[in-house]
Amino acid sequence: MTDKWKNILKKVVPTLGAALGGPLAGVALAALGDALLGKTNATEKEIEEALSATTPETLLKLRELDQSFAAKMKSLDIDVFKLEVEDRSSARTLYAVNYWPQVILSASFMFGYFVTLILLLVGEVHVPEDWKDTFSIVFGVITANLPTIMAFWFGSSFGSKEKTAALANSTPIISNGK
Repeated sequence: MTDKWKNILKKVVPTLGAALGGPLAGVALAALGDALLGKTNATEKEIEEALSATTPETLLKLRELDQSFAAKMKSLDIDVFKLEVEDRSSARTLYAVNYWPQVILSASFMFGYFVTLILLLVGEVHVPEDWKDTFSIVFGVITANLPTIMAFWFGSSFGSKEKTAALANSTPIISNGK
């Protein structure tokens, strides 16, 4: 499922949306497939197509599904939001243990990208006419992923750095009155 749809679902049905981003993604997809298409083995593409034709009645059904899913997870003592955070943090803790795989992959990606770009610009590489469209798409996808690597190493924004610093200092960012 594309990030666009995952982000939309996180806003419309927060519990199912959070489950899609973690280890319970299969359970969430089965629930969505059952609610939208009447089958638990629906593909992500089928679910996306069903979501693109959403009506107000479908949104109401999704909200009800989210509430029942949240209640079921609570009865099983599963915190979907905590699982999502833990799933993402495990990748970051790997970095704390051994950062060389990330360094090597990032450096290789960036080096290969810029060497290819320079060779294209100076005319050293000629892409066959039959491959130009495919090459353009692949190179565009690679270019679109450069910010992801930069965000990993330097943070995604100034606000993110402030939030990280506040968490490190155990300073509550939002108080819910408890």
